[in-house]
Amino acid sequence: MRVELAESAPAAVRTMAEFRRALGRFATGVTVVTTREADGTPGGATANSFTSVSLDPMLVLVCIGTASKSLSTIRRSKFFAVNVLGAEQQSQAASFASKRADKFAAIGWTTGRTGALILSDCLAWFDGRVHEIVPAGDHEIVIGAVDAFDRRDGAPLAFHDGRYARIDDVDG
Repeated sequence: MRVELAESAPAAVRTMAEFRRALGRFATGVTVVTTREADGTPGGATANSFTSVSLDPMLVLVCIGTASKSLSTIRRSKFFAVNVLGAEQQSQAASFASKRADKFAAIGWTTGRTGALILSDCLAWFDGRVHEIVPAGDHEIVIGAVDAFDRRDGAPLAFHDGRYARIDDVDG
C-alpha cells in the first residue's frame, strides 16, 4: 500500500518553535508532580506529559525536564505523586510551572503513603515509587509503581495552544 503526502505537507521539521506549536495542537490534561527531599523540603513541577502504562502492575509515567529541581529530588527520594488538576486549579498549575520558591505556601496538601505531597482538591492523585527512569532528550521519562490513588468528580484543567483551558462538558 502506498500513501501519498498532501502537497501542503512540509518535507521536514523546520524549527523547535514550530515543533512546539504543532505539539500544542494536542490538548492535554495538567498535572503537578510532587516529591520531598530527605529533610522534608517539598518539591513540585507542572507536567502535562502523563499517562497510564499498565494496569497490572499499576504503572504510570510522567515526563520531566532534565533541568527541573523536582527531577533531581525524585531521583534521590525514589518517590513522587502525580496530582491531576481540576479546572479551578489554573493558578496552582501556573505557580508550579514557575521558578517560585514558595509553591506550596498558599495551597492545601497532605502527605501520601510514600511521603510525596497530595494537593488538596485535585481531581485524582497517584502516589508511587520510582520503577524506572528513562533518559529521553531534554526530558526524562519517570515510570512509577502506584502505591495508592484516589479520585473525585469535577471538570479537568486542560492545556492547549500554550494556554490553560477548561473542559466543562464531562461527566464526573
